Amino acid sequence: MTSTQTWDPERYAKNARFVADLGMPLVELLAPRQGERILDLGCGDGALTMKLAAMGCDVVGVDSSAPQIEAARKLGLDAWVMSAEALNYENEFDAVFSNAALHWVKRADDAIAGVWRAQKLGGRFVGEMGGFGCIEKIRSTLIAALERRGLDGKAADPWYFPTVEDYRARLERRGFRVDYIALIPRPTPLPGDVTGWLETFAESFIKCVDERERPTFIAEVRDELAPKLRDASGTWIADYVRLRFSAVKPLDPQ
Repeated sequence: MTSTQTWDPERYAKNARFVADLGMPLVELLAPRQGERILDLGCGDGALTMKLAAMGCDVVGVDSSAPQIEAARKLGLDAWVMSAEALNYENEFDAVFSNAALHWVKRADDAIAGVWRAQKLGGRFVGEMGGFGCIEKIRSTLIAALERRGLDGKAADPWYFPTVEDYRARLERRGFRVDYIALIPRPTPLPGDVTGWLETFAESFIKCVDERERPTFIAEVRDELAPKLRDASGTWIADYVRLRFSAVKPLDPQ
């Protein structure tokens, strides 16, 4: 059984535009200054990257998804296909910014090390990702639905949702000074039915099921989630928890 996740820019824009729309508090934490060279790590289709560019920053976007990078380039962005675990920049950026991407990176220490190399001394690393407890209702329902079929649901899980203690320790172990880190519960209304969310974000679970059974699998998960995540007005509200942090590569790293 293999776990996979791919990204379709049109589907992402339809079902997940809230990801960029809710990213402005993170931009405020970054406090970008005109002329700064900033790396947007996991830039997706570039919606939030464009906002940094509009502030006068020299922005480079990287993402592991070629279709998303193609969409970002259509916006005129300097964007490249690159894994967060294999960044190839060195002492180049005033800041590294990452919104809603690092929870897809299970080799977290490799990503943190790459960010460290990419930054100038004094550079800022500001990010937000899914944190401990994020989408736990959705995640546990997906895992249970696979296990009822005799499949390894935990092996299909693509996400890394760390605690504050875990991620702080990883940053500090690499040498970062952590100025701020916190878990932030953020129940998030979805733009439509939860099936759109599942088709966009839970592909690694869905693809474990025989193609002919996938509609039944999605419907089963939806029905189980309805009493947990759908309110009286019919709005689906995902149980998001975010881990937000700001760290600095010291001018005199040890």
